[in-house]
This record gives sequence, C-alpha cells and structure tokens, in this order.
Amino acid sequence: MSNTGSSSGTASDSSLESGLSGELKIADANTVDWDGPNDPAKPRNWSPRKRWAHIIIVSILALVTNMAPTMCAPGISELALDFHITSPHVSTLAVTLYPLGLAIGPMLIAPLSEVYGRLPVYHIASLIFVAFLVGNALSKDVGQFMVFRFLSGCAGGTPMALGAGTIADVTTPQKRGIAMALFSLGPLTGPVLAPVIGGFTADHKGWRWTFWILAILGGTAGTASLLVMRETNPKIILRRKPAIRDPPYPNQRQPVHSHPVERPHRLLARALTRPTMILIRSPIVLVMSLYMALVFGTMYLLFTTFTQVFQSQYAFTKSTSGLAYLGLGAALVAAMVTSSALGDRVRTSRMRSDGVEQPRPEYRLVLMIWFTPLVGVGLLLYGWTVYYKVHWIVPIIGTAFIGFGAFFVIMPTQLYLVDLFGSKGAASALGATNLLRYLSSTFLPLAGPSMYKALGYGWGNTLLGFLAMAFIPAPILFYKYGEKLRAKTRVIL
Repeated sequence: MSNTGSSSGTASDSSLESGLSGELKIADANTVDWDGPNDPAKPRNWSPRKRWAHIIIVSILALVTNMAPTMCAPGISELALDFHITSPHVSTLAVTLYPLGLAIGPMLIAPLSEVYGRLPVYHIASLIFVAFLVGNALSKDVGQFMVFRFLSGCAGGTPMALGAGTIADVTTPQKRGIAMALFSLGPLTGPVLAPVIGGFTADHKGWRWTFWILAILGGTAGTASLLVMRETNPKIILRRKPAIRDPPYPNQRQPVHSHPVERPHRLLARALTRPTMILIRSPIVLVMSLYMALVFGTMYLLFTTFTQVFQSQYAFTKSTSGLAYLGLGAALVAAMVTSSALGDRVRTSRMRSDGVEQPRPEYRLVLMIWFTPLVGVGLLLYGWTVYYKVHWIVPIIGTAFIGFGAFFVIMPTQLYLVDLFGSKGAASALGATNLLRYLSSTFLPLAGPSMYKALGYGWGNTLLGFLAMAFIPAPILFYKYGEKLRAKTRVIL
C-alpha cells in the first residue's frame, strides 16, 4: 500500500482518476515537494506530543458535537409542554433533527477544507455550533428551536467529517488503530453520556440548561483547538510552502514547479461532488455506509424509547432515566480496550499467515466479522426482556451487546476507508458514509412509535435484529474479495 503522505503529488490536473488498490491519489497541480521523507513540516514527522494533541482535540470535538443529539432527550416532555407539542412524531423530530444537520452540513462545509485548509473550517464551524446552541437555549417557540437545532447540527458534523482526515494526516497506517479507536468513541459515547448529564440537568435546572451546558463544552473545546491545533492537510501545507529557490545568477529567482494554478472555485466544485461520486462509484463504500446507517439509525431509535420504557415500565425518574444509557457506555469502553488489545495482533497474524510485508486494508475487517453479530443478539435480548418486563438490568445488558457490536461496525469501517483513501481522500469517503448514517439517524426513529405500536417491543426489535444480521456477510465478502474489487473499481475524482 502506497503512502501518499510521502508522495510529491505533482501529477497533472487532468490526472484525477484513481483505483482503490491503495491509498487514494489525488493530484494537486500547485504542489511543491517535501524536503525529503524526514521534512519536519510534514505532519507525520511532528513530535508525538504534538500529533497526539491533535488526535485528542479532534476526538473531544467529535465527542461534544455527538452529545448534542440526545442531551435533551430526558427533558423532551418538558420541552413539548413549553412549546405545546402534542404529536409524538414532532417530539421525536426535536431530538433527531440534529442528525439531519450532521448529514447535510458536512457535505457543504467539509469540502472547504480542500481549498482553505482544515484549520479555519474547524474554527468557524465551532463558532457556529456554539452560537446556535445558544439559540436553542433561548428559543421562544418550536419553529425557532427546530431551525437552530438543524443549523447547530450542520456545524456540529464538521469534526466527524474532517477528524479522520486529520488523524490520517498525522499518523501512519501502522499506528492509526489506537487513534481511530479513540476518535470513534465520540459518535458512540457522546449520545450515551449526554442523556446521563441531561437527565439530572433537566430535572433540576430545566431543559434549556442542557443547551447551555453543551454551549459551554463546545466553547471550551473550540478554544482548545484554536490554541493548540495547526494545519495538517498536506496539500495546503505544500501549497503554502515557498516554491522558489536560489538561482545560479544574482537577483533572479525561479519557481521550483511551473504548473498552472487551479482556481479555487474549481477545487471547491470538485470537493463538493467527491463524496457523492465515491458513494455512487464504489460498492465498498456504499455497502459499508448502508451497514453503518442501519446500526446508527437503530441506536438512535432505541435512544428515543429509553425514556418511555424505563420511566413507565421500570419507574425510573427523569434524573435516573439517563442511567439506562450506561450499559451502552460501559460496552463501548470495553470495545475500545478490546480493539486496542487485538487490532495490531490480528493484523500481524494475518500478514504472517498470508506471507505479506504490507498489511491489506481488509485486515481491518476481521474484528468486524467476529463481533458485529452481537448487534442482532442485543436487539433480541433488549426487545423481548422489555416486552415481558424482566428486571431492568437484563434489557440494559442487551443494550451493552448492541453497543459492543456497534463499535466494531463503525470503527473498523472508518479505519478501512481511511486505509483505502489515505489522508487526501479520507474526508470525502467518510463524508459519504456520514451522509447515509445521519439520514438514517434522523428518519428511522420517526418510524419507531408506529412500529412499536403495531409490533410491540418484542417483535419490533426482532425485525431490527434480523435486518442487522442480514449485513453480517458483507465484511466476510469484502475480506475475501475486497482486493480484487478494489483493483476493478475506479473512482473518478
């Protein structure tokens, strides 16, 4: 697998086609070369402390922005009362409209990083995110609330769209596993941790304070990024690198490269269409995105039922109803530890078994093959124990199975796509997966009230469990045939 971080990237503007046989190669006509493989300006050559600072901050940004979808869930009844909401679908939409912003916003905002760099996009998006959270806290009616909710989601999706690209910028594939596992905790633990905080906040301070707390956390994380983070996009760094050298004659300087400068509007237009093109033209990205969309949508559907289930059937209070999410949280921490312990060992074992010196991206899918069936098992356990009103600890154990399995859907998929597309294409590939994932998280929960009314919690979750199990063969097939498929698939960018 080629390492795009050390390539010069000086292909002509017309050479924007790449197969998926390794990291995606995207030409930049205005790039100068690195000063050798050890160039200190190259993000992968930064000090470990500086590289890990960037990884931790983008992970915190992803955590905070992914707390916003469910922070208000425990207080949704109070919010509905204040805004005179009587429809259960509108109440659900008040929670899930934010993921719609997560789906749409990055498709428009993230491509700006290809033209202006990742850093200004992070900073501006953080400012907009906090501003509209304040708008939510001060909303006077449901219309204002919904508009601010959507717009805060549009800005909040930026860390998810750019974070994997930042991690790919500062890490090599061999050392990327732990960093991506930490980053993947954001979209998984954020929606789990937030209701625990939101439950106690809504009960004692009111639902508006859940948004004030989010604004404070978002402002703190944004300030940290402003102080610590630097530009990591190799194309932008090289574009800003002085492209002149001392000539043999005095008072005369010549450019190192004389390629024509591509206009920003053309770069932006290509960046805007790139995620959609990848989604349409790559079966790997499409199927993996659908799998992630189903799992994420199912989790958000469950999030919208927890308050009703545990308050009405198990007599949890508004404060303690958020504790029902802790089974998911504990499972996600256990999954991260498991991934860190097994990831490198599995890759090394597979390389030794296959007799290769460079790891195949498909090695990332081994843990997915092993653990993702737990999503279906957890849905069955949760659904039927709630239906028969078994002791509350048993359905929470079911959610732990769901969380553990979901981690090994999301994290290996992100690693797999980052390995395929490299630092120059990771943001676009993950932008495509985020689009389907958050669209599902917005609209699948809207079907929850009708589905559970018709089927009950037992058969309703059985249906979801069977759908999750239907995707189990996907990583097996991609592990076996992924290399051949990548060789035949070409994505025009």
